[in-house]
Amino acid sequence: MEVKILKDEKENLLIEMNNQTAAELLRVYLSEEDSVVLAAWKKLSINDPITFELKTKGKVAKKVLEEVIAKIEKETDKISEEFKKSLK
Repeated sequence: MEVKILKDEKENLLIEMNNQTAAELLRVYLSEEDSVVLAAWKKLSINDPITFELKTKGKVAKKVLEEVIAKIEKETDKISEEFKKSLK
């Protein structure tokens, strides 16, 4: 997955990416965070990349994103382990 940071300010992060599923997953998880004011993505046409915007209040946007990615990784690892156990 390609990710390009277009804007990196303390409480505002703008990212260009090419994976709609990842963008939606991030949006859902980031929306659950108290410090997040805005977590949204847009794709102008099928051939265009996704632009993802994250705005926070009181926390560094990039730090919040890193924390949420770690949370997603932990949950997906747990789901993967449970799935593997159920197949035995």
